[in-house]
Amino acid sequence: MWILIYIIFIIADIAVFLVPKKLSKSEFYTTSIFAVLFGISVDEVLDLHLNLYGYFKHGFQWQGFIGSFLYFIPTSFFFLNFFPEKKSWKYKVLYFLVWVIFSLCFEWCCLQTSFLYYNGWKLLYSALVYPIIFLCLIGNLKLFRKLNKK
Repeated sequence: MWILIYIIFIIADIAVFLVPKKLSKSEFYTTSIFAVLFGISVDEVLDLHLNLYGYFKHGFQWQGFIGSFLYFIPTSFFFLNFFPEKKSWKYKVLYFLVWVIFSLCFEWCCLQTSFLYYNGWKLLYSALVYPIIFLCLIGNLKLFRKLNKK
């Protein structure tokens, strides 16, 4: 069943190239690198060091490592590309909530297909962490834009 997760990842990766873009190529590139490094770093600590969750089974798995690239890049792109920068804070909060709910639903699907397993982690923890992750993505994009202006 976990092959369905990879199919979804591949469709999302293809969709990145088909949708209209607000992000420049350099913004896409740097935010993708940040998202992958950030995601793999968090996974390194929470998965391999603390063993709170993991991909497929305990320890390093190439399938999970490759899945990280296939997942983190389109997710960060779609989140940032359609982020409502010029809208009110209420609209931004709603946007965050939609992304948190989507991420929780997708994580639950990953659990159901055995792509992901929990070993002490709970979906509630993810609900608390996703807003922080999304704020880090926005912060990284803003920092890049600020540094790029100089």
